[in-house]
Amino acid sequence: MSFNKPMPGGANFGNAFDLSSLKKPTADQLPTVGIPVTQENLVSGFVSKSKEKVVVLLAWSTRSTQSKEILETLGKLMAADKDTWILGTVDVDSQPQVAQALQIKSVPVAIAIIAEQLLPLFESVPSADQVRLVINKLLELAAQKGVGSAPNGPTEIPMEAEEEAAYAAMEKGDYKVAKNSYEAWLKRKPNEAVAIVGLAQVNLMLRIDGLDPVLTLKNAKDDDLNSQLMCADIQVASGDLSGAFDRLLVVIKLKKGDEADKAKAHLIALFNLVDPTDPRLVKARSELASVLF
Repeated sequence: MSFNKPMPGGANFGNAFDLSSLKKPTADQLPTVGIPVTQENLVSGFVSKSKEKVVVLLAWSTRSTQSKEILETLGKLMAADKDTWILGTVDVDSQPQVAQALQIKSVPVAIAIIAEQLLPLFESVPSADQVRLVINKLLELAAQKGVGSAPNGPTEIPMEAEEEAAYAAMEKGDYKVAKNSYEAWLKRKPNEAVAIVGLAQVNLMLRIDGLDPVLTLKNAKDDDLNSQLMCADIQVASGDLSGAFDRLLVVIKLKKGDEADKAKAHLIALFNLVDPTDPRLVKARSELASVLF
């Protein structure tokens, strides 16, 4: 076995946990996805089989809260691909020798094996779409080497039941049902990014439902908090992010106590609707920090 350079288009997303700094295990255990990797089956069950199928190994630990999310994503992708590749799971706590052999220093980390050659894939928790792209490129690369076959087309990850219910409700304009679906999803998976964004979206739609955008902005009252919040909602819904953020930042500067806290919470809720890399959001976050500290 040997390590090659990262595959073209592969991703290193950083923020992985150093093994020496992991927290103590929690009661929340990982789902039973993939095949556990041990010293005994590493070669026979994975390395040797990589001559017939692509193998993806995920190094994880119950002490890493990020491991569960990426493992679930890989499990869904493998199911969507109808088991055309093998997913192995390396528990670095119970299999330290395997982790050492694979040169694992942090978790979660994914490694591919193609024709007995190891390829680093990614660290930490990239989005499901990013993982999908990496797996597709991996399968294409393997096919070029005579291992397996390239994907025929884009394969989507099956949606969660709550996600399907929310989308169906939004298509009907029933935002209350969509809100309930996203809340149920977050109750089951509190850190699910898609559900967080979805809930923020339906809450926005519920708040602006029935408002006349032109009249609301025209009749805005500087000293009326609710008026300012409604205006910010309409501006975000219409794409004027900078206008909405600037409006609420001014309110936070001028108001005190509960009203300032309410404006801040509203602004942060609107932040959830925007791509974290959007320069308008980056600027507003910086300005909010300056106002608060």
